[in-house]
Amino acid sequence: MSNYSIRDLEQLSGIKAHTLRIWEQRYNIIQPKRTDTNIRLYDDQDLKLVLNISLLKDHGYKISEIAQLSLDEMGKEVMMISDRKLNYPDQIHALTISMIDLDEERFEKIISTNFLQFGFENTMTNIIYPFLSRIGTLWVTGSIGPAQEHFMTNLIRQKIIVAIDGQVIKHRPDVKRFMLYLPEGELHEISLLFASYMIRSRNHKVIYLGQTLPFNELVFAHDVHKPDCIFSIITSVPSSEEVQGYVTRLCEQFPDTKIFLTGYQIVGQDIEVGANGKIINKIDDLLAILN
Repeated sequence: MSNYSIRDLEQLSGIKAHTLRIWEQRYNIIQPKRTDTNIRLYDDQDLKLVLNISLLKDHGYKISEIAQLSLDEMGKEVMMISDRKLNYPDQIHALTISMIDLDEERFEKIISTNFLQFGFENTMTNIIYPFLSRIGTLWVTGSIGPAQEHFMTNLIRQKIIVAIDGQVIKHRPDVKRFMLYLPEGELHEISLLFASYMIRSRNHKVIYLGQTLPFNELVFAHDVHKPDCIFSIITSVPSSEEVQGYVTRLCEQFPDTKIFLTGYQIVGQDIEVGANGKIINKIDDLLAILN
């Protein structure tokens, strides 16, 4: 079972911390534990409760009405809403609950419904990718446990691999060669796989080197394939103390290759890149480059 701060709940549910405190005091609707220093501490069931409240509230329920519902009644109301077509934020809430409960059946239902309704790329871009970004932040800060993170990422990873396997590529005359990899020690592969899918869907060539690649092996592969672009994601490795040096080395090692970088350790961290480097702040930036 994971522990969450009130800021974690705010980030996952979209409900302001101030509002959560009011609900606790006025309606006694959520009862967090407290540390020895009187700091609020929430568990998985608290997070699930807040997500359910947020979903009901967004669908017209008043908080005073929600406070009168038992947990079973609240669950039934949420399931009724979930059987309808939900908007993107609602789907992200539903995925978060399936992660908390390690509920593969619910995950499959959510994902299959969205693939049919929105298509694979739109589902990934507007639902799964924002969800993973939110969860990734909590993972790095230690707010969610390995079992929950691994459960979701492995299910999503399977979906992307199946989608890649089903792609039919017709390379264009002006095809670009993209080399994709993660630095040595970096294991968070989902976004790299999705980038591979998007690049391939635009009929460019992908040389996929995957997780935890030593730098000297990147140099070897680059010498063999001579890609036009290198794309990498740095989520946790190298560390914040080492990432600038790594980025500088990367750009200097391949001065004639365009370097695209993103990830928790890169975006918004004042990282300096060479003239051949570019930081991808959000998924739309990569789509704009590819299109």
